[in-house]
Amino acid sequence: MAENTSAPSNRFPPQIPYIIGNEACERFSFYGMRNILTVFFIDYLLRTQVPESGAREAQAKGLFHLFMAGVYFFPLIGGYLADRFFGKFQTIFALSLVYCAGHACLAIFENNATGFYTGLTLIAIGSGGIKPCVSAMVGDQFTQSNSHLVKKVFAIFYWTINFGSFFASLFVPLLMTKFGPSVAFGVPGILMFVATVIFWAGRKHYILVPPTGPNPHSFLKVVFSAFKKDAPRGGHWLDRAKAAHPAEAVEGVKAVFRVAGLMLPFIPFFWMLFDQKASTWVVQARAMDPHVGGIVFQPSQMQFINPLLVMMLIPFLTAIVYPAFQRMGWELTPLRRMPMGLVFGAVSFVIAGFFQVVMNGGTTLNIAWQLLPYIVLTVGEILVSTTGLEFAYTQAPREMKGTVQSVWLVTNTLANVAVAIAAALNVFTGAGQFFFYAGMALVAAVGMALVARRFVVHDYFQTDAKAPLDGRTPAVGAKPA
Repeated sequence: MAENTSAPSNRFPPQIPYIIGNEACERFSFYGMRNILTVFFIDYLLRTQVPESGAREAQAKGLFHLFMAGVYFFPLIGGYLADRFFGKFQTIFALSLVYCAGHACLAIFENNATGFYTGLTLIAIGSGGIKPCVSAMVGDQFTQSNSHLVKKVFAIFYWTINFGSFFASLFVPLLMTKFGPSVAFGVPGILMFVATVIFWAGRKHYILVPPTGPNPHSFLKVVFSAFKKDAPRGGHWLDRAKAAHPAEAVEGVKAVFRVAGLMLPFIPFFWMLFDQKASTWVVQARAMDPHVGGIVFQPSQMQFINPLLVMMLIPFLTAIVYPAFQRMGWELTPLRRMPMGLVFGAVSFVIAGFFQVVMNGGTTLNIAWQLLPYIVLTVGEILVSTTGLEFAYTQAPREMKGTVQSVWLVTNTLANVAVAIAAALNVFTGAGQFFFYAGMALVAAVGMALVARRFVVHDYFQTDAKAPLDGRTPAVGAKPA
């Protein structure tokens, strides 16, 4: 008897552990190398090229944020290739091999700038390219019958990201201190290889949405058609394209514009703050007393606080805080959480800015003081990032899920380009840079809250069976291998 795919289910699909295991190892590899980059630039690669410490710190921050901009630009390409031509599995596996090659370059070329930058480029391509595919592939394992589990699985998915990040942040800086950059970059490379093997091992179990192939009703073609046609009176400007494209294609493009209109003007201001914990906050920590009790903390090691807090706070917020607000009659919907997260991010930078004022006055603060802004920033991260990851997936129809995930991720590219430019110009120094970014985030929070009031939520989930790996279409109700 065929399985009833419409019956409600409270069990996660059995293939989810492969994706989660892959994500944990991949995130260790990424954050392991990412979190030591600023210190590596300052203390190793740029030491002889830029002798003056202030200029070297500014250049290190600029290089770091340019790399991060690349990491979050390549989702546009990875999502497009997966959606249109190769499918998510093939795209993730191929780019994971590129990713591994990039890690190898970092470990081999620690003293060669050209080789090292080549490795960073390969990691940006690999890591960035798989980002929209992995998160969208998680959602693809669910249908209407178990769509109520999507919120939980994305919370677990984000918890897993921080599980890998926690151990990477805690141990990789110690590896660089004790064994040097080659070992410190080599260990994350090994974890990326393990991540690739885990993902490949689940190849027979995944439920895959096949690529659409060259699409005559793609996003750009629908937009171009809309500009060519006369507008129907009183309709949406994209409705002009309905003469040349089916209604569902036009609705898909509308979904992309809806999400982009909400995300792109405001979310980058949060990432401007958040990604500076690996650059500006590390530079601040270098001027602090590193002794906490009998432990000496490395400046880049303090980043372990963020993923540790995320793992603790996600269950607390999802199981206790959000339901409590719902019982009080004021549900913390995604459209309320994200502006609130921007406010928390701004407050964290105000706190760090006051620390800098004190330090500029001649007082040496203990590095443990950074715990306070990390707590506030982490609450903001959960409100913005966990929510946005889920929201971007649910607000896109099947054909546009990878594209909308890329829109969400490219908000980080815009943020890091802006911070890289600011670092290169070296306009904001000392406490001023903290208060500047905090002010922009507060303005963005107000703007997003106003736009969110007019946003119409439209959830999309998979409603039918999907093709297995070999591309054959399963019979209705059939259970994929």
